[in-house]
Amino acid sequence: MKYLFLIVFTLALSSTQAQQVKLLSSGNKVSIRGLSVVSNQVIWVSGSNGEVGKSIDGGKTWKWLVVKGFEKRDFRDIEAFDAATAVIMAVAEPANILKTMDGGETWTVVYQNPAKGMFLDAMEFWDPLSGIVIGDPINGKFFIARTFDGGDTWHEIPERNLPRADSGEACFAASGTNLRVLDKDEGCFVTGGLKSRFFWKKNPIPLPIIQGKETTGANSLAVRDSKKIKNSLNIIVVGGDFANDTSSLNNCFYTVDGGKHWMPPRTNPHGYRSCVEYISKNKVVCCGTTGVDISTDAAKNWKLISSEGFHVCRKSKTGDAVFLAGANGKIGKLED
Repeated sequence: MKYLFLIVFTLALSSTQAQQVKLLSSGNKVSIRGLSVVSNQVIWVSGSNGEVGKSIDGGKTWKWLVVKGFEKRDFRDIEAFDAATAVIMAVAEPANILKTMDGGETWTVVYQNPAKGMFLDAMEFWDPLSGIVIGDPINGKFFIARTFDGGDTWHEIPERNLPRADSGEACFAASGTNLRVLDKDEGCFVTGGLKSRFFWKKNPIPLPIIQGKETTGANSLAVRDSKKIKNSLNIIVVGGDFANDTSSLNNCFYTVDGGKHWMPPRTNPHGYRSCVEYISKNKVVCCGTTGVDISTDAAKNWKLISSEGFHVCRKSKTGDAVFLAGANGKIGKLED
């Protein structure tokens, strides 16, 4: 039994050590936070200066475009459905959501909200038709809107049904992954700032992650087996303090019972992390401004595999490829 454990441990260690991040693109002045990996070949990104990028050959070549009329806007999230169809989300006032159906050549404004204080944070879809967007609190309640026609139209949730935020609590538009879909039409999200919580169903659950300042809290969560919601729902939350991005203090926690109990890793990610993504049942990747970490035991231990900074990491919806994106047009791919 002792030798079997040693073999398994050695194989797991070798697998982690073999992982590396291959840099595919950099040098563009755009800061990328939106990333949608449709397949191993089709990847879309979005970011600052109204820019959107697309690859249809697995990241080997990229086509960059600036959305006309939105040259100064920041598209913090993107959801793509194929090489022709995508939805992008512009933060701040006026909050905008746009859609293309011709590969990015033209864009239609499908939602606009000029209300004071509007700031959209993340967008997620259950399927090609049903989606959700979340924003920072307005009048003490988180903003939420839904679409049921692939993003062509959006419907704001009535204020009486919106979750209430505490003072100093908000969401981070860091990677578009502080909001995740669950089974059927349920969703969940995490917050940060003076208070950091996990919102699912009616009662928000306090998180033990670092909090108490505007720069602290949960930035991203990953959910495993989201189509089979049980009391054993596995969730990983990452974040930290982006003003002190080398600190690993209380920057990651995970739960195996749907949020009833949160546990810290034995070895934390190596600094502030803005995104976390399941690759397989036990393999997880997270990234931030100070590097990329891999876990092969479902977030119990993390190993730094790259000191290249990235804002977001996403796995292919239909394949196994994992891509990353960040500042200065940086795009990478996780490789063995």
